[in-house]
Amino acid sequence: MGFDIENVLYSLPAVIIGLTVHEYSHALMASKLGDSTAKDQGRITFNPLKHIDPLGMIFIIIAGFGWAKPVQFNRENLKNPRCDKALIALAGPISNLVLGIIFLIIIKIFLIIKYLVAGNLYMILMKEFFYIAVINLGLFIFNILPLPPLDGSHVFLSGINLTAETERKFMKFGSYALFALLIIENRANIDIIPIGKFTNFVVGLFFK
Repeated sequence: MGFDIENVLYSLPAVIIGLTVHEYSHALMASKLGDSTAKDQGRITFNPLKHIDPLGMIFIIIAGFGWAKPVQFNRENLKNPRCDKALIALAGPISNLVLGIIFLIIIKIFLIIKYLVAGNLYMILMKEFFYIAVINLGLFIFNILPLPPLDGSHVFLSGINLTAETERKFMKFGSYALFALLIIENRANIDIIPIGKFTNFVVGLFFK
């Protein structure tokens, strides 16, 4: 499988936008629920430099998957720790879903006004908007899965009364398992996690 520079040039801005909005939403929700940790760390911003993890970005370019800097929060500052933790976790994936749908709407608008935009510029914008829409839909379905350390696992664990030590071990070993799963999926070129099927379904449904 060769290195596709054109794919990288289109996907990288989309990934940066998606991860930035995702982490910003986590930080904003934590702040709204009473914890100022992320705010004090300067995470309530759309500046990607505050959210992007350099090693995570390298993995995205090379391996097709990666990560951003996780948003930190103090459970002691939350009024309803278990419920609020789930809301903070959900804020990231939901923001990606909303952003993906917004860009699908923008694409539909551009299909209507295509004669008002120069040919090459139109194609470049449409392709970039499509990447942003698809990647954000992918980030939503990926992060909502109940697999550690994804956001879905935090929502899942918020409904289970586990000790802090047990939860820490669950996250640690679950992270190894997810990393191995992604490597197998990438190297064997098989679709274990149904991200592609979900995004194809949503895009097809939207333009039907």
